[in-house]
Amino acid sequence: MPVLVEKPDEAIAHLLENGSSERYRVNGSSISIKIKKGKRLTGEDDTFLEQVGDGSIIKLFDKTPFPEEETDVVCPHFLELKWANGCYFDCSWCYLNGTFRFQERGKNAFLKPTDKIESHLKSMFNQWVTPSILNSGELSDSLVFEGHPYSISKDIIPLFKNQCNHKLLLLTKSSNVKGILESDSQDVVISSFSINAHKVAQRWEKKAPRPSERLQAAGKLFDAGYQVRIRIDPMVSINKWKPKYLAIVDDIFENLYPERITLGTLRGLQSTINFCKDKTWVDYLESGRGSNWGKKIPDDIRLDMYSSIIDYLKDTYNYHKVSICKETVSMWKKLKLDYTKITCNCVL
Repeated sequence: MPVLVEKPDEAIAHLLENGSSERYRVNGSSISIKIKKGKRLTGEDDTFLEQVGDGSIIKLFDKTPFPEEETDVVCPHFLELKWANGCYFDCSWCYLNGTFRFQERGKNAFLKPTDKIESHLKSMFNQWVTPSILNSGELSDSLVFEGHPYSISKDIIPLFKNQCNHKLLLLTKSSNVKGILESDSQDVVISSFSINAHKVAQRWEKKAPRPSERLQAAGKLFDAGYQVRIRIDPMVSINKWKPKYLAIVDDIFENLYPERITLGTLRGLQSTINFCKDKTWVDYLESGRGSNWGKKIPDDIRLDMYSSIIDYLKDTYNYHKVSICKETVSMWKKLKLDYTKITCNCVL
């Protein structure tokens, strides 16, 4: 049974006193929340919302352990809003190939029960007051159901607009931002566009809008006053990769000035590699276990790719709001970046 408390702060106080992960229910709410103690990347102790109810809609992404070894991947834990599963864009390296390998529908888009989405969100808003960002694009493209009877812009954003503590992160390769613009939700929505070099997208992101179309959509949101983030991920070390990726950086700044940019290079969990259809991208990965987040491009090439983009951003655009995604402790050190101060895509 959950511990019944009168207000959210009492749940945290009880957890700190008792020292264990427990479920709580603030008086007046029918759905319990689970909170736990943990460490931030700084090493400081903190309390985290672990899940709401059964965790099927809102759950902490904590698959990466606290980094200690040089090969450990750095990832600040964040809340997933698992309102939908799957995606139509069918990128060759999509890790949903492995994640949903046992589902009969595979990674075809699937909407969770809408009444459950609403009740779990309202329960979180009522019971967890620590400002948080909810990533709606970890297990699906955030805009996968735009234009359908139920969509994130029409049905989920209005729930966020009725509270003031939490933000909704939209992570997408879509260019369909009409509903987002009409939602007038600049105060609660952060949009993030995943892009790639044109040749890479043409080869392995065949069903997604072209990078130029994604950036035009990002520019519309930026012009409308939204916080817009960019992910250049996964970068692939194709022939003459440098001018191709520097060109996409130029394309970004022709359309907007991103709130932050997150870089990532190609990586492959074994489950992803096993269950993807087009395995040509795997040729760019090093054999063997590269990290606790799968195989990676060789270290020296990754270092060159990151350094080239970071230096170009600084020298050409005086831009410094850059981070790296799912990268090892070793790579952070080589780049002389401090992962304890990480400001990547999925955090406030």
